[in-house]
Amino acid sequence: MKNAIFSKKTVAVGLVSVCLSSLSTVLSAQECLSDGLETTPTSSFSSITSDSMLDTTTDLVWRRCAQGQTWNGATCSGEAVKYTWQQALQLAHQASNEDLLGWRLPNVKELATLTERDCVRPAINQSVFPATPPDDFWTSTPSASDPDRAWVVAFFNASHSIKEKNRFVYVRLVRTYTNE
Repeated sequence: MKNAIFSKKTVAVGLVSVCLSSLSTVLSAQECLSDGLETTPTSSFSSITSDSMLDTTTDLVWRRCAQGQTWNGATCSGEAVKYTWQQALQLAHQASNEDLLGWRLPNVKELATLTERDCVRPAINQSVFPATPPDDFWTSTPSASDPDRAWVVAFFNASHSIKEKNRFVYVRLVRTYTNE
């Protein structure tokens, strides 16, 4: 009898866990205005390589996935990695040196062009940039008033703010388009 009670409790706890997990997934799903004007329509992007996209309105080439993730042909897989601002700058420099294409950390105005202002959680075109964490991403733009802070763009809700440079924040690299 004791084992039967334990099993029922185990099943009940398991069901509660599944329900909470499902609720968490539903609550974290991207939400978009149904009648809004898209700010980053899929038609504005074209594939340059398997893992980079050209924004034809800005002539900027973006890595399709956040740093730490890899493009598997259908989506960005793996976990995005957070870096300090200095680490993010070094990462961009290293990426540029590896393929000599000029990868860099975007400035705040450039990164803001990726925000889909009709959507939240994440505020980005998920067809072009799937699995983007709905969180802050570093820019190369330092704060004009505080040398210990730099600008971030929040892909939770398309806002901008400054954060301390020693905080760990996500990174997406960019480069200027050249006729390849």
